[in-house]
Amino acid sequence: MNLIPQPNNFNLYLVSLIIRYQKKLKRRYKIIIKGKVQGVGFRFSAQALANKLNLTGFVKNLHNKSLLIQIEGNEEPVNKFIDWCNTGPLFAEIDEVIYEEQDLIDYQTFEIKR
Repeated sequence: MNLIPQPNNFNLYLVSLIIRYQKKLKRRYKIIIKGKVQGVGFRFSAQALANKLNLTGFVKNLHNKSLLIQIEGNEEPVNKFIDWCNTGPLFAEIDEVIYEEQDLIDYQTFEIKR
Protein backbone atom coordinates (compact mmCIF):
# COMPACT_ATOMS: atom_id res chain seq x y z
CA MET A 1 0.00 0.00 0.00
CA ASN A 2 1.45 3.32 -1.10
CA LEU A 3 0.74 6.13 1.41
CA ILE A 4 2.19 8.88 -0.78
CA PRO A 5 -0.33 10.00 -3.41
CA GLN A 6 0.57 9.80 -7.08
CA PRO A 7 1.21 13.15 -8.83
CA ASN A 8 -2.12 13.16 -10.68
CA ASN A 9 -3.97 12.75 -7.35
CA PHE A 10 -1.76 15.10 -5.38
CA ASN A 11 -4.01 18.16 -5.74
CA LEU A 12 -7.00 16.19 -4.50
CA TYR A 13 -4.92 14.91 -1.63
CA LEU A 14 -3.86 18.46 -0.64
CA VAL A 15 -7.45 19.70 -0.81
CA SER A 16 -8.62 16.86 1.41
CA LEU A 17 -5.87 17.65 3.95
CA ILE A 18 -6.82 21.33 4.00
CA ILE A 19 -10.49 20.52 4.53
CA ARG A 20 -9.68 18.14 7.38
CA TYR A 21 -7.39 20.75 8.98
CA GLN A 22 -10.02 23.50 8.69
CA LYS A 23 -12.66 21.28 10.26
CA LYS A 24 -10.34 20.66 13.20
CA LEU A 25 -10.09 24.42 13.72
CA LYS A 26 -13.85 24.96 13.51
CA ARG A 27 -16.00 24.72 16.61
CA ARG A 28 -19.72 24.75 17.28
CA TYR A 29 -21.32 25.68 20.57
CA LYS A 30 -24.83 25.68 21.94
CA ILE A 31 -25.17 28.69 24.23
CA ILE A 32 -28.02 29.42 26.65
CA ILE A 33 -28.08 32.93 28.12
CA LYS A 34 -30.28 33.66 31.13
CA GLY A 35 -31.21 37.03 32.59
CA LYS A 36 -32.73 40.16 31.11
CA VAL A 37 -31.83 39.20 27.55
CA GLN A 38 -35.08 39.70 25.64
CA GLY A 39 -36.26 43.12 24.55
CA VAL A 40 -32.77 44.64 24.84
CA GLY A 41 -31.48 44.12 21.28
CA PHE A 42 -29.52 41.00 22.16
CA ARG A 43 -30.45 39.01 19.04
CA PHE A 44 -29.59 41.86 16.68
CA SER A 45 -26.33 42.60 18.49
CA ALA A 46 -25.43 38.90 18.41
CA GLN A 47 -26.10 38.75 14.68
CA ALA A 48 -23.99 41.87 14.05
CA LEU A 49 -21.07 40.48 16.06
CA ALA A 50 -21.34 37.04 14.45
CA ASN A 51 -21.24 38.62 11.00
CA LYS A 52 -18.26 40.79 11.98
CA LEU A 53 -16.40 37.70 13.25
CA ASN A 54 -17.42 35.55 10.23
CA LEU A 55 -19.41 33.14 12.39
CA THR A 56 -22.53 31.23 11.42
CA GLY A 57 -25.50 29.77 13.26
CA PHE A 58 -28.58 31.36 14.81
CA VAL A 59 -30.04 33.12 17.84
CA LYS A 60 -33.56 32.55 19.14
CA ASN A 61 -35.71 33.75 22.04
CA LEU A 62 -36.93 30.91 24.26
CA HIS A 63 -40.28 30.77 26.05
CA ASN A 64 -38.59 30.93 29.47
CA LYS A 65 -37.23 34.42 28.59
CA SER A 66 -33.69 33.15 27.93
CA LEU A 67 -31.83 32.98 24.61
CA LEU A 68 -30.55 30.05 22.59
CA ILE A 69 -27.55 30.63 20.35
CA GLN A 70 -25.92 28.09 18.06
CA ILE A 71 -22.56 29.49 16.97
CA GLU A 72 -20.06 27.95 14.60
CA GLY A 73 -16.72 29.04 13.22
CA ASN A 74 -13.00 29.16 13.88
CA GLU A 75 -11.94 28.74 17.47
CA GLU A 76 -10.61 32.23 18.26
CA PRO A 77 -13.64 34.20 16.96
CA VAL A 78 -16.01 31.72 18.62
CA ASN A 79 -14.22 32.29 21.93
CA LYS A 80 -14.53 36.07 21.47
CA PHE A 81 -18.25 35.65 20.80
CA ILE A 82 -18.73 33.53 23.93
CA ASP A 83 -16.83 36.13 25.99
CA TRP A 84 -19.16 38.83 24.62
CA CYS A 85 -22.18 36.75 25.67
CA ASN A 86 -21.17 37.34 29.29
CA THR A 87 -21.90 41.07 28.91
CA GLY A 88 -24.10 41.33 25.82
CA PRO A 89 -25.54 44.63 24.60
CA LEU A 90 -25.84 47.74 26.76
CA PHE A 91 -29.20 47.08 28.47
CA ALA A 92 -28.83 43.32 28.94
CA GLU A 93 -28.40 41.88 32.42
CA ILE A 94 -26.72 38.49 32.27
CA ASP A 95 -27.39 36.03 35.09
CA GLU A 96 -25.87 32.91 33.54
CA VAL A 97 -24.18 31.75 30.33
CA ILE A 98 -24.14 28.01 29.69
CA TYR A 99 -22.26 26.69 26.68
CA GLU A 100 -21.56 23.24 25.38
CA GLU A 101 -19.47 22.16 22.40
CA GLN A 102 -21.36 20.16 19.80
CA ASP A 103 -20.74 18.52 16.44
CA LEU A 104 -20.39 20.78 13.42
CA ILE A 105 -23.43 21.42 11.23
CA ASP A 106 -21.83 23.81 8.70
CA TYR A 107 -24.34 26.65 8.90
CA GLN A 108 -24.05 29.03 5.94
CA THR A 109 -25.21 32.27 7.62
CA PHE A 110 -26.10 33.66 11.05
CA GLU A 111 -29.85 34.09 11.40
CA ILE A 112 -32.31 35.48 13.90
CA LYS A 113 -35.00 32.82 14.37
CA ARG A 114 -38.47 33.60 15.60
